[in-house]
Amino acid sequence: MKPRFISDIHLSENNPHLTNAFKKFLNESKEACTHLFILGDLFEIWIGDDDNNPFIQDIKQALIDFTSDGPETFLMHGNRDFLIGETFANEVGISILSDPHTLDINGMKTILSHGDFLCTDDADYIEFRNEVRSKEWQKNFLSKSIDERNEIANALRSDSKDATSDKSLEITDANLETVNNFIQENKPSIFIHGHTHRPKIHEHISTKRVVLGDWGQFGWCCSITDKDINLKEFKI
Repeated sequence: MKPRFISDIHLSENNPHLTNAFKKFLNESKEACTHLFILGDLFEIWIGDDDNNPFIQDIKQALIDFTSDGPETFLMHGNRDFLIGETFANEVGISILSDPHTLDINGMKTILSHGDFLCTDDADYIEFRNEVRSKEWQKNFLSKSIDERNEIANALRSDSKDATSDKSLEITDANLETVNNFIQENKPSIFIHGHTHRPKIHEHISTKRVVLGDWGQFGWCCSITDKDINLKEFKI
């Protein structure tokens, strides 16, 4: 198994350089890996599988081209695209993973997550996360028109950016006690997550914790070959 892991690409119509970088990454990865795991926030915003504008159609085609006779591909919900559903997944040939998700990679117990549940110092965010992940909230949101959903989503994104700018880096990072408790309870050899935009491989007592980076001027990818873990930054 030669997997690759990415997260926090934040694709949007407003950032065509990210779209181009993502397509290039898929092209380079088709022969280089056996499995691709996208650990949340593939999109900057996702208002429902029925939104099928030209930008989304373009990304769908790129994913279809990649998954057709290509690596097994998996997606985990992030805090931006938690409304991605089975309709989208089936259309592009990917599988949606629960968060967190445990699997065996080359004999190593590995746990994958988007990582936002670790940010327990940010009480406002955790409360918001619990609200929008509820079936009731999602059912109510998806019952609205696409225009209404776009308006609400843009307002939420703006509020989120304003709130984050007022918070310290410590509050928006993963809480170390929460991380250690999770590792002690689950005892993985490898724990891979994104969300915090602070790429690094951390050494815990018996666990390597890989924090994936977000894509901007640079992209980030973690790969595993045999038992070697590599976190790579590349210019885009």
